[in-house]
Amino acid sequence: MGDLVVRVLLTTWGSRGDVEPLAALAVALRELGADARVCAPPDDDFAVLLARAGVPHVPMGPSVRSVVENPKPDAFQLAPQLVASRFETLLEVAEEGCDALLATGLMPAGVPDVAEKLGIHYVLATFHLLGLPSRHRPPGRRPGTPSPDDETDNRVLWEQDAQRVNALYGPALNSHRAAIGLPPVNNVRDHVLTGRPWLAADPVLCPPQGETDLDLVQTGAWILPDDRPLPDDLVAFLDAGDPPVYVGFGSMAAHTPKDIAEVAIDAVRSQGRRVVLARGWAGLTAVDSEDCLVIGEVNQQALFRRVAAVVHHGGAGTTATAARAGAPQVILPHIADQPYWAGRVADLGIGAAATVDTLSAALATALAPETAARAIDVAGQVRGDGAMVAAKLLLEEAR
Repeated sequence: MGDLVVRVLLTTWGSRGDVEPLAALAVALRELGADARVCAPPDDDFAVLLARAGVPHVPMGPSVRSVVENPKPDAFQLAPQLVASRFETLLEVAEEGCDALLATGLMPAGVPDVAEKLGIHYVLATFHLLGLPSRHRPPGRRPGTPSPDDETDNRVLWEQDAQRVNALYGPALNSHRAAIGLPPVNNVRDHVLTGRPWLAADPVLCPPQGETDLDLVQTGAWILPDDRPLPDDLVAFLDAGDPPVYVGFGSMAAHTPKDIAEVAIDAVRSQGRRVVLARGWAGLTAVDSEDCLVIGEVNQQALFRRVAAVVHHGGAGTTATAARAGAPQVILPHIADQPYWAGRVADLGIGAAATVDTLSAALATALAPETAARAIDVAGQVRGDGAMVAAKLLLEEAR
């Protein structure tokens, strides 16, 4: 390629926790002189996020918000829709000029196939270990916990997992592959993962040792720098008393209990603390008062450095942001990798896992002096250069 600019296409379909890391990677690639675009869902939140980072946004697939607000989305309807949108969008964009395709998010079937058709480099990146086949644990079991099953049982269960993925994505994927002259794929999951996936997570928060037989490349978490000032009303609230407790559940609209705001505020007040409540996609509300402020989307990197604890759903991004800020955490996990992060926070001694019924007790643990001290200690170990590490590696491989 000589001195030609390397052109990279980054793609995902998922929540903000899937999109923001790609914005971070795109910014790092741009700093190294590469051209990077992000193909991501058309939600307004993501368009604003990418515009703030100065990253070109190519809308792809259905709105995530329209799916997550449905308590029971139809996976057999969504999967072929995602496959079709990836073939349609990525083929068109990549044919304009692309040297590498990197995918994250919900089972990106269709992405490696576009790369295969165009003869360009493909990388699959994940933000956790949950979906990576393992001899040591069955599908869905939290990494790091011993399995009661033997190795043979685990392999059978992972084979069943591959069959489930085939049932969801296989017919649509192979139909689109045939349409562009590619042979069928027998194992969609392994085809997408490749034998060398990247793990975009911090090694302190997400140690991968012994969790998969794949040739895993750990880059560290991809964190988008945020220098936005906090809103004036939030700064005034923070300055008016002791550090409050942040409560927010991001994009977990369908999985957030309807009374969680009231329960969380009562739990925080019972610990003698004030509350910063983030509306999120669940539209959490409360009456603003001397001890409670409701906020929209703000710079969490700045805010979390000024709170006593962070109560959240357990997304990879929020967990990493709170850990880097040295804020103790209480995680109420709902789905996917959230129980893993809740377990890691507890294992590291930087917070506690909770349910709605145990929130008060978990908050007491998080607000204990020893937890705060441990959170500060761990914050000094969590790295912030993962996006640049990944950008350099991606350019090296693309060349």
